[in-house]
Amino acid sequence: MKSRRQLLAAACTLVAATSPFAQPSARMRVIGVLGSSGTDLFRFFVAALAERGWIEGRTVAFVYRGAEQGYEAFPERARELVAMMVDLIIVTAGVTAALAAKQATSTIPILAIGVADPVKFGLVASLARPGGNVTGFASTATDWGKYLELTREAIPGLQRLAVIANPTNVGYADYVAANEAGARQLGMKLQMIEVSGASELGAAFEAMKRERAEALVFGPDRVFIASMTEILERAQALGLPVFAPVRLAAERGAVVSYGLDARTMLLHAAAYADRLLKGVRPADLPVEQPTRFELIVNLKSAKALGLKLPQSLRLRADEVIE
Repeated sequence: MKSRRQLLAAACTLVAATSPFAQPSARMRVIGVLGSSGTDLFRFFVAALAERGWIEGRTVAFVYRGAEQGYEAFPERARELVAMMVDLIIVTAGVTAALAAKQATSTIPILAIGVADPVKFGLVASLARPGGNVTGFASTATDWGKYLELTREAIPGLQRLAVIANPTNVGYADYVAANEAGARQLGMKLQMIEVSGASELGAAFEAMKRERAEALVFGPDRVFIASMTEILERAQALGLPVFAPVRLAAERGAVVSYGLDARTMLLHAAAYADRLLKGVRPADLPVEQPTRFELIVNLKSAKALGLKLPQSLRLRADEVIE
């Protein structure tokens, strides 16, 4: 007969093993990251994962594969991660990169963070029942036309609006259609400019200058996020207010940013990664949709451009930079 101490030790072991915050197994796991990795936001994800016992260099290692030259490089980068036999692939570069990962493997779990319309583009069968090796977090709740509404609210008399869009992004056609519909509804003259890489930004801004654009919108495309500093500097040189999809843009000089609450999404992503690394199937984890968005207003940038933003916009903002 076992002693009371033995029974207690066995019970504690069982509780620890079945707890949602149980310590990871001793084997070092490898996470492949397809997309951006050197950002403060991704480090926030790494820290959130460490709180669940997956500590970089001790219980988990990260392998990074970006594609600075453009979306066409993602299929090869995804195949490289598959060849390394990583335990999990995390995609941080949108739906185009996520599709490349899915095409590269049907067995390695894929966690796609912030992807546009994963059902329409074939990443998952449905949000509630993904049905394959992909799960994650959608960005479908973001209304792309919302940026046009914000430009009109911030600059009531605005008529000529420039929007840059990446034709190599699988969501390009939908993005263009949403902006064109929004421009018609608001009575704006829309200048859609194709930019598939940083080398095309100079020509794009020359086109804005010729058309006398009054403001610039860029969407949540990895090329534009990676080239954010150059975009903001070129816009500033032309005196163009910028409306952007990420908080960092407002912090660096965009007049307004509106987009997903990235930190909340990454906290949830860390919980998903933890479960996937512990053996939960992606098919059993529904794709989450965002429930919270952030509106950031940079009054300092607005004043530098001679804009007086309406009080209604400032009061609605989650944060005002002064």
